[in-house]
Amino acid sequence: MSDAPDTKPPEPPLTGHRLIADYVKRLDGSPGVYRMLDDKGRVLYVGKAKNLRKRVSNYAKGTGHSARIARMIGQTAAMMFLTTRSETEALLLEQNLIKQLKPHFNVLLRDDKSFPNILVTDHPFPQIRKHRGAKTDKGHYYGPFASADAVNRTLNQLQKVFLLRNCSDSMFDGRTRPCLLHQIKRCAGPCVGKVSAADYAVLVRDAERFLSGKTTKVQQQLAAEMQAASEAMEFERAASLRDRIRALTQVQSNQGINPRSVAEADVIALHMEGGQACVQVFFIRAHQNWGNRDFYPRTGAGAGEAEVLQAFIGQFYDQKEPPRLLLLSHPIEDLALMAEALGERTGRKVEIAVPLRGEKAELVASAARNARESLGRKMAETATQAKLLTGLAEAFGLDAPPKRIEVYDNSHIQGAHAVGAMIVAGPEGFMKSQYRKFNIRGEEITPGDDFGMMKEVLTRRFKRLLKEDPDRQGEHWPDLLLIDGGAGQVSAVNEILEDLGVEDIPMAGVAKGIDRDAGKEEFHRIGSRPFALKCNDPVLYFIQRMRDEAHRFAIGTHRAKRAKAMGATPLDEVPGVGATRKRALLSHFGSAKAVARASLGDLKAVPGISAALAETIHGYFQDHG
Repeated sequence: MSDAPDTKPPEPPLTGHRLIADYVKRLDGSPGVYRMLDDKGRVLYVGKAKNLRKRVSNYAKGTGHSARIARMIGQTAAMMFLTTRSETEALLLEQNLIKQLKPHFNVLLRDDKSFPNILVTDHPFPQIRKHRGAKTDKGHYYGPFASADAVNRTLNQLQKVFLLRNCSDSMFDGRTRPCLLHQIKRCAGPCVGKVSAADYAVLVRDAERFLSGKTTKVQQQLAAEMQAASEAMEFERAASLRDRIRALTQVQSNQGINPRSVAEADVIALHMEGGQACVQVFFIRAHQNWGNRDFYPRTGAGAGEAEVLQAFIGQFYDQKEPPRLLLLSHPIEDLALMAEALGERTGRKVEIAVPLRGEKAELVASAARNARESLGRKMAETATQAKLLTGLAEAFGLDAPPKRIEVYDNSHIQGAHAVGAMIVAGPEGFMKSQYRKFNIRGEEITPGDDFGMMKEVLTRRFKRLLKEDPDRQGEHWPDLLLIDGGAGQVSAVNEILEDLGVEDIPMAGVAKGIDRDAGKEEFHRIGSRPFALKCNDPVLYFIQRMRDEAHRFAIGTHRAKRAKAMGATPLDEVPGVGATRKRALLSHFGSAKAVARASLGDLKAVPGISAALAETIHGYFQDHG
């Protein structure tokens, strides 16, 4: 008889609905946010609940789930919980976490850029210009507009109508004669006294009235002035007013939709087809259509219309101020709660409606039609892109069509202002949100050393990837690298990647042919002879487009860096001197050299420069001779 204790094999860890049922035992009825994680700790899903115990217990059931939810439950190996004070707070936290963590089973808004506004500055002779980002500059803001093109079109016409300046304050202060815009009748010329302050103020008032929706009054006033000028036989002034009225009419005709009963709203329409979604947003402000944008959110492996639209709204307005009214094409799951959350964030009431009749319903129908057409075009483009990626895989001997192609290029002038650039392409075309620029920092790199620059770029890129995703579970590891260059560049890149331990990533060099003509490119791969594609092969055109896009992005980045460097002055290095004080000093003294030579008393006389800062500036230039 053995005295050895009985040894039972350890029970396998709980997973799926049994694991979730175990968590439910320890939950209460508090509102909050829950996270579902897989066996590697990756977040699968983020959700919110009015009652955590009740909500999570739904996942503990073994049956009755959609295929999407069943897959999610089956992969769940752990959960995390965070209680909140209210369901509204839970909703806001949920959308914030989704944007940060990008869980696979959540709906995700992938294109979330800020939108431009028109700014009429706070100045005795205000400037009218495009503004994007935080509203820190003083003045009146009008927007948002759907795109930079929509703003630029409107600004172009408004200049013809209201003759407001668009030059910077420093340029305005330094003019001694009117610029070209005055000569072509797009600016009243306030910089050199071509218009009085009172008359210019009237132009500003009319422009702001137009941007506020009072277009009819502005047109009537201009028409009356034109008639009076004609009767007084001031035919040149009458013709100028006629041209301004025409420009104003063109602004309105370009807007297309100008609703009478809707002063301020975002019209949001969703169309889903083939597992893909398009959300179309119309921006209605001051009874005018200020443009529209389409978005293609990731649908979370098969979410329904209500969930997709609710997630879109929550993430879209995470960093943007919503209007007073949202008009939707479909009901969302928590309409009243979402309205309360947006209102709480903005400090005023926000109404959300799904109109069924009248002008509001017509606006939604128009947005829905645009969403359907946009998704159709997108799906057609995606199908074409899939064929190109399949052809690319065949040409380069890849195991499967690549989902992420990274293309690298450098740009510099004799080594100065050197930058590296990376562009990304995939099944949906160019992925511009994934583009990256690299300021070349290596001091040991010889100016113009393209190999050295490429080594720095790739080393920084892949060291970060290895740190953030060593198991290559994310979407940021490339399936193919394209390098602008021939056998030498490919060999050098291969050596760099081998040193980093990532030599298993396919790569190819794209070199110009003997005559250096587009269409005669040669492709170089490690261990293979150079080869070419037929000059009319669509895959060749695709590779050329990617190479040209990388070149464009690299040159644009280089030019921006060079322009910034050309605009730099020694004042940038002085502690306490920001952009505003820098402008004040340059406006007062005329140049940075004059500032450096100025006496302490002269510096103290500059508006906005305190005695203490004047001493700092004076001391800095004394020390730096």
